[in-house]
Amino acid sequence: MTTPPLTFDARPLTDPVDPAAVRAFAAEVRARGTQGPAISTVIGIVIAVVAVLVLVPTVVTVILSLASFSDSPEAAAIPLLLIGLVLAAIGIMVWLGWRNGRDTRYRLNRFAQANGMSYEARVADPPLPGMIFSLGRSRLATDLVRGSTPRFVEFGNYQYTVQSGKNSTTYRWGYVAVKLDVPLPNIVLDAKGNNGFGSNLPASFQKEQRLSLEGDFDQHFTLYCPSGYERDALYLFTPDIMARFIDNAAQLDVEIVDDWLFLYTQRKVSTLDPATWAWLFGAVGALLTKFDQWARWRDERLLAESADAVASGVPVATDPALPFAPPVGLLTPPPGVAPQGRRLKRSGTWLPIVILIVFGAFWFWSRLN
Repeated sequence: MTTPPLTFDARPLTDPVDPAAVRAFAAEVRARGTQGPAISTVIGIVIAVVAVLVLVPTVVTVILSLASFSDSPEAAAIPLLLIGLVLAAIGIMVWLGWRNGRDTRYRLNRFAQANGMSYEARVADPPLPGMIFSLGRSRLATDLVRGSTPRFVEFGNYQYTVQSGKNSTTYRWGYVAVKLDVPLPNIVLDAKGNNGFGSNLPASFQKEQRLSLEGDFDQHFTLYCPSGYERDALYLFTPDIMARFIDNAAQLDVEIVDDWLFLYTQRKVSTLDPATWAWLFGAVGALLTKFDQWARWRDERLLAESADAVASGVPVATDPALPFAPPVGLLTPPPGVAPQGRRLKRSGTWLPIVILIVFGAFWFWSRLN
């Protein structure tokens, strides 16, 4: 089962741009105070400063020392000329990175406007509930493209930094955030097609929460849902919805949390590549048509919290379309999720302990021999 991708205008991603218009847009963004130097530009500047302040004096000193042993001035000038060329090359690379970043933001803004969406260059520490948005520090979403029809959808690139002792690692993701009609249980689909030796997700979940679904869905995804919510997951992931995920999102990790659905990938999603946008628009478009039935889901566990309302004579409301339609005379559960279903239980990792045990055993064996 496949759904044709949503039609969109990709020309702003590849058409030639007017340099004056690019400069004007950059000035407008700076005036709004939403744009600082691009990460690539900062890295390039840091490299250039290190080269000038540390490497260049050292190399010049060595070269001059070696040249003092030569009787030819030309031989001493050649290394200095090479150093000048290297510095010029570094400067050009920094300038090209700055210019390309500015052009990219301008193109993405025009792309968003051409397709009835909006663009924002960067958002620090975005307030989203997905698993990747609460990790590390220096959290930053960039090149956000947002649409509001038929429901709110946000495409963005995201990064955060994790400190480990004196070392730090920056992790980069692309994501799509889709606003849902009602809060749903925390469900994760770990795509098997993008895994390496293990899951590529930044979190691991207790095995007791793993749920096997019918058909060949388990060949493409590992599904986790809170304990006791297996029937709810089966209601949400009907065969037709499972087919949509297999056909359109098999390379994307999926998380449902609160009233959001997130699609994750370890590559940029907000890019100048029309093929990437066609893939993402097709995946989102195929899923959007099925979210209306998710809006009817209700958590029957919330009925207990409404028992007092029943006793006090509040009018009864029943809906036979609900997956867990209450018997006549009981309240329909309100939208929401009971506390036990709002978050999956995480599992700790045994890898550091295993490594420590293996290292200790090897050290003890080497001492004995």
